[in-house]
Parts: sequence; C-alpha cells; structure tokens
Amino acid sequence: MTDRIKDNINNPEMLERLYQENRKSFESGFYKIYPEIENSEMAKFWKSRLDFGKTPDRVRSISGSDILIMIAVCLIAGFLIKIPALFNINLTTFFFYEKNAGIIVFLGLALYTLWLNRNSNPKGIIITLITFIVSIVYINLLPSVRDSASINLVYIHMPMLMWCVFGLIYIDFNIKDQRKRIEFIRHNGDLAILGAIILIAGGALTGITVLLFHAIGINIEMFYFNNIVLIGLVSAPIVTTYIIENFNTLTDKFASIVASLFSPLVLFTLVVYLIAIIFSAKDPYNDRNFLLIFNIMLIGVMGIIVFSISETSIYAKQNFNRMVLLILSIITLIINLIALSAIFYRLSKYGLTPNRLAILVSNILIFGNLILITIDLFRINLKKSEPDKVELTISKYLPVYLLWIMIVVFGFPIIFGLK
Repeated sequence: MTDRIKDNINNPEMLERLYQENRKSFESGFYKIYPEIENSEMAKFWKSRLDFGKTPDRVRSISGSDILIMIAVCLIAGFLIKIPALFNINLTTFFFYEKNAGIIVFLGLALYTLWLNRNSNPKGIIITLITFIVSIVYINLLPSVRDSASINLVYIHMPMLMWCVFGLIYIDFNIKDQRKRIEFIRHNGDLAILGAIILIAGGALTGITVLLFHAIGINIEMFYFNNIVLIGLVSAPIVTTYIIENFNTLTDKFASIVASLFSPLVLFTLVVYLIAIIFSAKDPYNDRNFLLIFNIMLIGVMGIIVFSISETSIYAKQNFNRMVLLILSIITLIINLIALSAIFYRLSKYGLTPNRLAILVSNILIFGNLILITIDLFRINLKKSEPDKVELTISKYLPVYLLWIMIVVFGFPIIFGLK
C-alpha cells in the first residue's frame, strides 16, 4: 500500500480509490511514508483528512465489538491449549503440544484476522477452515514417537505451514498482489517486536505475582503456569494484533527504531563470532550440535535481514542502514557457504537422513534468496535501483519456501516411511 500511495500521490482519484478499498491499510501506509511526502500539498490534505476528529492514541475511544471479539478468540485459543488438562490426555503417550501448539496459535491469529477482514471472500473462509481441519487431523494421526526424524520434522514445519496460511488470510487470498505480501512481512516484524515487549511485561508480572503469594505462604506456581501463563502465551499474538491494528502509529515507531539499531548490532556480533570460531576448537564439520546452532543462527539472521529491509525501505534517508544490510547479507552468505560445505561433508561421510536432507535444502533455498537480496542491496547502494526492489524480491520468493514446507510436512513421512 505504501508504494501505491507514493506512486499516486499526485492522483487524487486513485488515492481516494485506494482509501475506499482498504481504509486501515491506507491509513497505516500513509503515516509510514508521510516523512517522505510531507512537502506535497496532496499529502498535507490527506494528513489533515486522516487526522480530523481524532484524539491521540493514548485517549482514543476503543470499539467495544473489537474488544469482545478479541477476548472471544483468546478464550477459544485458551480452551484449545487446555484440552489435555480438561480431558485428562496423557502427554507421555500422546504429544499434544508438539502436534497442536503451533496450529492453535495461528488458528487464533487466523480467526481474528478474518474478523478484521470482514469483507473477505467467502471462498477464503471456507479454504481457511478446510486447511486447519485437514492439518489438525493429519498431524494428530501421526504416531507419537521420539525417534522418528521425519515426524519430528513435521512437528517443526507445521507451525511454518500455518504461518503461510495466516499470510494468505492476511492478504485476503490475493496471491497476485506482491505488495500485500510486503505488508504481511512488515506486519510480522511489528508482531515480533510488540509481542516480545508484551511477553517481557508478562514475564515480569508473573515473577512479581509468584513472589507476592510466596511471601504470604501460598505457592501458586503450578496453578499460575498451567493456567494463566499457558493461556497468556497463546493469547499474546491476538492481543498484539489488536494493538497493531488500533494503535498503528505507536507500533510503527517501534519497528523503525528497532530496524535502525538492531541490524548494526547483529552485524558487529556476527563479525566477532566468525573471528571467535577461527580460534575455537569447534567446527560445524565434525560437531553435529554446533552445525545445528550454526543453522539456527543463519535462519535468525536471515529473518532479521528481511525484517530490517521491510522497515528501512519505507524511508528515503536510510543510506547507512542499507549499507549495513548489504554487509550483513554478504557475511550471512559466507556463513551459509560454511554451513552448506559442512552439510555436504557430513552427507558424504554419514549418508542421507531426513534431517540432513531438510537442512541441506533449507540452506540452499536461503542461499538463493540471500544472493538475490544481496544483488538488489548492492544496486540500491549504487543508486541504480529503488529500495522497494528488495521487498519485491523477497515477496516473490515466499512461495518457494511454502512449497518446500509442504513437501516436508506431507512428503517426508511417506518418503522415509515414518523413520
């Protein structure tokens, strides 16, 4: 939406059409890019129009129906996560949380997002329900075993698949509009930042509550963790989404600050870490656990790069951050090459397993994505390309990840015979 507003800032008719299509998205996108276009007379007009009659976020009236729906969805997610306790399910013989926790979290997000997209296509709602039902039935029919690598991979990748489904719901199943995918990436960054703040605050409240009751001789740890904390964890993403939707000017500030400060810190940490590896006795070629940590770090840094790109690209004066992201991408490529060489080495020495195949293909996909991102960042830093080119590259690559996740979830148990 931000790019469409910028492209049509001098086209009053098109701006009005964009506003009527999706008022919340238009408002959020307009405020994000306003620092870039504030000198435009049309931008000043729309700023006045959008601000008219509003009070600051901290005292703005809140829709009662929105709050009720949010609470209802939180209660549904809370009920589902408490099924083992309510129906006396033995967690040692049936891995309820491994199979269903991720699905429950994204089901709550999906239901609340469907409410936000009240004008959604009925076909989209039907597809959503069928997808979740099939996923729940499928994963719960799998054997509850610890020694099956292919099944463990399903447990890991099923939440990723549900994240993709949540993305489809967020963009209202408009898979052809790549800019909506970009908005989804930014939304995930806002979710991660604000969600982390809420979880930290919740953790502090938990600690204070337990200590206060402990001081008067009442131990509520088990009750509190099994009820309040558990329900709070699955409700946090829903509450976070509510805050983002209703107080977007607040969350936008958080996102831009984190994107500006966090990527340089990550770059510094990575450089120091790579130097430390040289002088340490650890290497990913012979240490399986170290290779696993190496890959987790790679995925985490990749996520930070994607998020930082989506936030810095909406501001014109972000040259320093774009240079940092270019260097960070190059270093991440080096890390990826080390990981790939270690995986190929272990494949030649120990043979093919579900875990090694999953890690290998995941690294190859990330490597390909990183190359495209690095090329775009290089062109942007040379002023030969527009900042939003990187976002479009990322959005085009998302279906590749979705295809691979579906292969792991539904194909690996068959290919490897549940081993």
